[in-house]
Formats: sequence, C-alpha cells, structure tokens
Amino acid sequence: MHDKAQETDPAAGPEEDQRWAELADLVLIISREIQFRRYTDERAVHLSQSEGMVMRYLKRDPAAPPSRIAAATGLQRTNLSTVLRGLEDKGFIERRAHSGDGRGVTVHSTERGRSNTVLVRKEWAATVSAAADHDTRHLDAALSVLAAVEAGLTRGRPRTRATPPTPGT
Repeated sequence: MHDKAQETDPAAGPEEDQRWAELADLVLIISREIQFRRYTDERAVHLSQSEGMVMRYLKRDPAAPPSRIAAATGLQRTNLSTVLRGLEDKGFIERRAHSGDGRGVTVHSTERGRSNTVLVRKEWAATVSAAADHDTRHLDAALSVLAAVEAGLTRGRPRTRATPPTPGT
C-alpha cells in the first residue's frame, strides 16, 4: 500500500520510518481482523487479549509463578490476578503450591487450556493462510522480522507504566 499523500507531506519523515509505520499499522489491523473472526470449531473458546497472552506464555513456561507471568506479559499484578481467576473459572489453568510453606504458587495450563490453544492456533493458521492465498514465499522472512520486532519491543518495555525503559536495555 503506497499512499501518495505521504509523499507530499513534509512531516512524513524518511521513507524507512513510513515503512515501519506501515508495518505497525498492518500488524494492528491484522490482529484486529483475526480477533473479529469467530471460530469454526465450536470447541474453541474465545479469550480476551490478556487471557491469550497468559496462555501463550504458559505454552513456553508451563510452571510459572505469577510474578514471572506478569513480567513476561507486561500485565500489572492486580490485572494478572483477575485474568488468572477468569482462566481458572474457564478451567484453562490451575494454581499449585510450590514452596514448603504453601505460600508460593505456580500456574499451569490444564488439558482443556492446552487443547484450546491448539484449536485456536489451528484456526488462526487456516484464517491467515487463506487470507494470503496460501502463498508461503515470504513467510519465513515475515516471521523473522516480526520475531525481531516482538523481542525488541519486549526488551524495551517499561518496568511499570510510570517508569520509562532504561536506554540500552
């Protein structure tokens, strides 16, 4: 998508900035379009964005304490508690005591949570693949760029909403 208005706008900035802005726009639009779709498999359960982030994190770290989940997802602990309660109510996670005194807990996906993740990812794959006419020619390059962007954004995330990220971290 090339916009002629961007070419004549003196405040538009360098061409690279415009291309990165276009990438950000497309990622946000694609994400929203995926969220608009209903699943074709009636067993798939729609999750909120925060619930989905927690379930994706648990896929990589299957026995995580809430503090690690909060840090990895960028959710504040109070918001995370609400999200975890909702996922427990849906039967997608369980909390288990992990310390000798019973105060520490780890969060685990249940079989239902893992099954839903598999179903949802299958639906997303079908939706996105069909939207791209099943053209995989540039898929690896796209995955590489998006993974690098995700890693950079996560690395530069503020520790809290009130604390800006430290330069160079």
